Amino acid sequence: MELIDAVGFAAVLLAAGGIAGLMAGLLGVGGGIVVVPVLFTVFGAFGGDDAVRMHVAVGTSLATIVATGFASARAHHRRGAIDLAVLRSWGPWVAAGVVAGTGIGSAVDGSRLAMLFAVVALLVALNMAVRMDRLIASDRLPDTPWRQMIAGAIGLVSVMTGIGGGSLTVPVLTACATPIRRAVATASAIGLVIAVPGAIGFLIAGLGQPGLPPGSIGYVNLGGCALIIPASAMAAPVGARLAHALPQGVLRLVFAGFLAVTAGKMLLDALP
Repeated sequence: MELIDAVGFAAVLLAAGGIAGLMAGLLGVGGGIVVVPVLFTVFGAFGGDDAVRMHVAVGTSLATIVATGFASARAHHRRGAIDLAVLRSWGPWVAAGVVAGTGIGSAVDGSRLAMLFAVVALLVALNMAVRMDRLIASDRLPDTPWRQMIAGAIGLVSVMTGIGGGSLTVPVLTACATPIRRAVATASAIGLVIAVPGAIGFLIAGLGQPGLPPGSIGYVNLGGCALIIPASAMAAPVGARLAHALPQGVLRLVFAGFLAVTAGKMLLDALP
């Protein structure tokens, strides 16, 4: 990669990490929902192989979530905000979904993976735009076997799309009458259950694959991690402070619009 390309690559990924951290602090959304489409676009712009660039975007996003998710989960745990009963109940089934999703995600065509992400991102955008997290569908979490099925589905879809699980876990928990702060805290811990085995699985699955971007080990790009993680960590506290000063409703609509446009473009690019 030429110097000017390397500088551009680094600048875009630093910006992506900063935006991901800012949005996490402002709106409580997982960074993966920002990082994946940016990585997908960047790897394509800098000559990444179309056959693997979505896989590398997902694997790299999961690796960044390991670092940022650990810090977030530790902070929430210190405040006693994580629902440990839900974590114990859901954790094994989320992990089972992650194992299945890693196997499927690393084997399917990159365009199908991009289409899945685009659909999930559009649903997240809809949720943010209409505030579906205010909907209470039940006064408690579902019983067996629905609880296990939901947890497994969250793990499977999250790992295949490179998101930490908050975008799916928080709406489910709040729909079952879990207070939003407790839902966000619990989702941060579930995000680790998704990201750690998911990142390892994508790294192993991508070993020896042709067309990987420079600096990649399997489907994890180390340069992307090195740039995104510190930028996200520095920007998140700024977003948290701004959250108390800026109108949340307008921010949600703007971000939902950005997400819808980005997801729509990815969907069009992935269609044959």
